[in-house]
This record gives sequence, structure tokens and C-alpha cells, in this order.
Amino acid sequence: MTEDDVEAAHKLSLAARWPHRLDDWKFIQRLGAGYVALFQDMLIGTALCWGHGTEFASIGMVIVSPDFQGQGVGRQLMAMVMTELGRRNLTLSATTAGINLYRQLGFEEIGKIHQHQGTVFTTKLMGLQPGERIRPMGASDVAKLTTLGARATGMPRGTVLAALREVAEGVVIDRYDEVIGCALLRRFGHGYAIGPVIAPDIERAKALISHWTGTYAGAFLRIDVTDSSGLSDWLTEIGLVQVDSVTSMVRGQAPLADKALRQYAIINQALG
Repeated sequence: MTEDDVEAAHKLSLAARWPHRLDDWKFIQRLGAGYVALFQDMLIGTALCWGHGTEFASIGMVIVSPDFQGQGVGRQLMAMVMTELGRRNLTLSATTAGINLYRQLGFEEIGKIHQHQGTVFTTKLMGLQPGERIRPMGASDVAKLTTLGARATGMPRGTVLAALREVAEGVVIDRYDEVIGCALLRRFGHGYAIGPVIAPDIERAKALISHWTGTYAGAFLRIDVTDSSGLSDWLTEIGLVQVDSVTSMVRGQAPLADKALRQYAIINQALG
């Protein structure tokens, strides 16, 4: 896949009712590698992958045109990206349509990701602990963000998070000059996406999310949270209803995160 394929890939995803903008495609394509399937010069399938250090990688944006499904196109694309990634441990988010193929390729289910979206008009500010405050993310926080990302996911995230900072706004929870949590927001799809959200506990995660729902009150927001986050009921209550779920899968060993920190909301379903 090259930059010249991105516009056709975007059209393919729109036909599949995926909300990605052309700029969303450009962002993820620049970060990794990918392959396309063609039929008479028409793009009919895509698969992308992103390495996270030497041990881990993620696969996403696996799309096959409805007219060509069931003909082995997706399997061929997956074989190519898996070859590209070598011996790394692999993660992906599987739709219902793709889960059987991924099982056949050796992926195992490890959880769910719940997609919430909607518009929040009023936000109740969540309290923090004494000495803590939410403040804008600054240039001096980049290294701290990289550390938080690695601890919360169990794999290097420096490259992805540095690229995300170029297109996103960010805030952190500062506790006596120590950064203990963060949340980013960027343009995505029909509005804005919140993620990642990294915090030591659910109450601080809610505080970070509430910052963005208050700042962007009345805007269309999306957030993808893990099933273990415990956030789904609360998100629905504030106006971000659950509209879909995908299955988190791994081939090899799952990343081992720091138990004192959690990624409550992912960047997106492709990158994790």
C-alpha cells in the first residue's frame, strides 16, 4: 500500500460503513505498512500493520469489498501482513465478520472493546485528590506520555503517541509535578475521538473524559473502551451510548501491562 492507494482505500471503507475521514486514513497509513488487493486495477481489499518495538505489533483496517468476500482475499492479505511482522506477538480488533478467519490463523480472544458515541450537553466535573489537577499537555510531557503509554499497554508506544500528539490535543493529571494520567482528543470520523485515556483508577479516568466532554459540549464524540474498564454504564448515562463491540485478539503472548496503571480507552480499534 502506498499513499496513492489511500483515497481508494477510504472509499472502500465508506462502502463498508466505516466512519474514517480521508485524513484518518492518511494518518494511520503513514505510521505503518500495508497491502492492497486489486481486481482489474480496482482496489478491493486492504490490510495494515504497525510495529510496536521488536516484540509486538497490531493489525487493522482489514477490509474486503462485499463483492469479493468469501474468495480468500482477506486470508491472503492477512498472510502478507503477518509475514511483514515476522515473529512479533500480534494483536487486532475483530469484527463479527472476521473473527472466524482470525481464529483459523491462530488468534485467541482476550476481551472486548466497546464503541461509545454521541453528544454530551452538560458535564459534571469529577473531583481529584488533593494536590492533583488537570492541565494541558506541554512539550516537556512528551517523554512522560511515552512512559505512561508503555506502562499502560505493556509495549513501546513512543512512535504512535508522538505522531498522535501532532494531530491531537492532550491533557494530563499532574500530582505535585508528577504526571499520573493523560487523555488525548483528535478529529475523527463524524466529530472527535477521545483516546487514549490512561489513568491509575476509574475515577481519574472519568475526570479526564469529563474534561473533554465539557470542553466539547454539544459536539459529536466517540470513545472506545475496554470491557474491563468498567466505564460503559457511566458513559451511557452521560450520553455516550454503546453502539458496537469488537473482540480483542492476540496471536502469541499478550502484552503485560503495569498493574498500577490502565489504558481505559484505546487510540482506535486498529492501533489499540
